[in-house]
Amino acid sequence: MPAWKGRFFTIWAGQQLSLFGTTVAQFALVWWLTQRTGSATVLATASLAALLPSVLLGPFAGALVDRWNRRRVMLVADSLIALVSLALALLFWAGKAEVWHIYLVKVVRALGGAFHWPAMTASVSLMVPKEHLSRIAGLNHALNGLRTIVGPPAAALLLTAFPIHLVLGIDVLTAILAVAPLLFVSIPQPGAARDRPPYFRELAHGFRYIWSWRGALYLVLGATLLNALLSPASSLLPLLVTKHFGKGALELGWLESAFGFGVIAGGLLLSAWGGFKRRIFTALLGMAGMGVGVLALGMAPAHRFPLALGAMAWVGLMNPITNGPLMAILQATVAPEIQGRVFSVISSLAEGASPVGLALAGPVADLFGVQVWFLLGGSGLLLMGLGGFFVPSLVRIEEGAVK
Repeated sequence: MPAWKGRFFTIWAGQQLSLFGTTVAQFALVWWLTQRTGSATVLATASLAALLPSVLLGPFAGALVDRWNRRRVMLVADSLIALVSLALALLFWAGKAEVWHIYLVKVVRALGGAFHWPAMTASVSLMVPKEHLSRIAGLNHALNGLRTIVGPPAAALLLTAFPIHLVLGIDVLTAILAVAPLLFVSIPQPGAARDRPPYFRELAHGFRYIWSWRGALYLVLGATLLNALLSPASSLLPLLVTKHFGKGALELGWLESAFGFGVIAGGLLLSAWGGFKRRIFTALLGMAGMGVGVLALGMAPAHRFPLALGAMAWVGLMNPITNGPLMAILQATVAPEIQGRVFSVISSLAEGASPVGLALAGPVADLFGVQVWFLLGGSGLLLMGLGGFFVPSLVRIEEGAVK
């Protein structure tokens, strides 16, 4: 086995276990909020609490990640997430948990994630050879799909057998399993600049880099609009199940599992195939395919729940085909020593309009129905996926930015 595989997959396995615990905990919390309040506004606010820290602080965190030891950043971030999850579990055990506690925990977890995500993503390109990046992305999406299949039904079953604080304890345990390998396995660091510019100059460089890379800039602007439409749809999925289809927690688990089966299939397909030679063609095709699936989900009649299951499976299949190549483009094109700030800027800009969509999600859904967000998001995905083939700068995105 090549040396890089042992080091990479040791850390990767711990991270994947932690993500499984998070999936179980998030389902439990969303269902608790749904049962307790039945409010679209509450669910949208919970999503907003989990999103705002990364949007506002992402670029600042990314520039710091480029300066700091990335293994230590991941270690501290994972430990913080474990501690706040433990605190919430104890609140439920004591019978003191309130809705605002969940908001607060989501904010703190998002702060940890704002540092963890760029540190882990930038480390992958230093541990994995470039020719394997698309395949690793496909494998990540396949495991994400497996979590989506197993996590929600497992959480639903656990909630019927155990109190919620024990279900949340799984998240704490798996977070510890993510921390443990980081104590013993080293992560390569990019070469440090001999004469490092001031912090805020490096921060500004991340924005200038994206501005000069027109293909990435157009992609980010499109993603900003799409996320503003899709974030509300994602946060309101429990209400689509309960209010439109008239179903319960088990059916919500089935719907998310259908998405997971699709993600596994798409991830394995991408891992084996690798995509077109121009990765952007693969991503645009997947984007258009996702749009078709989201539209079908929004148009499914209330008595046709199986149609919704099929639509979610299709959206899941197209998800790795879209996102895997995009991540591989960034990891292969952006220099390792600046990936922290560049990835964080891209993430923050792409998600920048999502809080607006989430703020409008509740009132709009209460007025026009939950399905409206799925129709808007699906139409946007379809148009951007097909239209992207006719944008020269987007087609040539893999040529990178002017340094």
